[in-house]
Amino acid sequence: MMPQLATNAIFVVPLALALVLCFPPATTAGVLYPQFYDLSCPQAKNIVNSVVSKAVAKDARMAASLLRLHFHDCFVKGCDGSVLLDSSGTITSEKRSVPNRDSVRGFEVIDEIKSALEKACPQTVSCADILALAARDSTVLTGGPSWDVPLGRRDSLGASLSGSNQNIPAPNNTFQTILTKFKLKGLHIIDLVALSGSHTIGNARCTSFRQRLYNNSGNGAPDFSLEKSYAAQLRVNCPRSGGDQNLFAMDPGSPRKFDNGYFKNLIGLKGLFSSDEMLYTQNQETMELVKRYAGNQDDFFDQFAKSMVKMGNIAPLTGNHGEIRRICRRINT
Repeated sequence: MMPQLATNAIFVVPLALALVLCFPPATTAGVLYPQFYDLSCPQAKNIVNSVVSKAVAKDARMAASLLRLHFHDCFVKGCDGSVLLDSSGTITSEKRSVPNRDSVRGFEVIDEIKSALEKACPQTVSCADILALAARDSTVLTGGPSWDVPLGRRDSLGASLSGSNQNIPAPNNTFQTILTKFKLKGLHIIDLVALSGSHTIGNARCTSFRQRLYNNSGNGAPDFSLEKSYAAQLRVNCPRSGGDQNLFAMDPGSPRKFDNGYFKNLIGLKGLFSSDEMLYTQNQETMELVKRYAGNQDDFFDQFAKSMVKMGNIAPLTGNHGEIRRICRRINT
């Protein structure tokens, strides 16, 4: 979403150690820290936040879309901006993969952020770091937790269509398959549950959960773990055929607010994806975590922030590896 995993440790450099910040990025290989751009582009975080804020104000769905872009980037070749590349030359874009095709969005917002950053600090802030900051800002703008984003990632020189198809968890994957995909990235069961909570905002297409409504096990019957009245409501705009792109709120009760409503839905058997509902129905450890986060939003927010930092540290390119793209959609050379 298998590349060599980076250490899960995040090194945060105190501001007092200003001398460290004076060294060029090549001397801090492997180290991500929130103050990475404090000297080279001090306005970077404000520029990202400004563009993201305007985009979300214009289109509330954009918050979930930008958060999802960061997920789909990190789970393929690591958090390296590969998801942003268009097809060109020897590069086959990850945008064409099954999880991304006709689904991922927000690329124009990333373009706008990058353009503003290039004017302020040419070839300094990576597209991979833009994704990480935009994901945090999108979470905060919708009422979710904040966290210090470790920075210093560089951008990939290629993409992986096969990696995108194979490594990103899918709505119809089994519980064990999804857990394995997380573990292969150095993430654990608590990260799986907390990060799944991002489905508290955003929409899903009919085609991504239709099977649950009509033929979940190949016997023509709906998914028994989907609450009957909710299933009937979904069928109205998600028929057996047609309407593939019809959109449905992942958390109908508060679709634009980042809260713990997602976990309450799971307890009520109203998780939209089978990959969501199975967190409550198929594993004792994840069930207990679902109950915990449903009952205590602060606990969910705290773990979500920790898990986002951990996910953001999956196999970053640092030092002299990769590049700082001038345009996020294509490599420099």
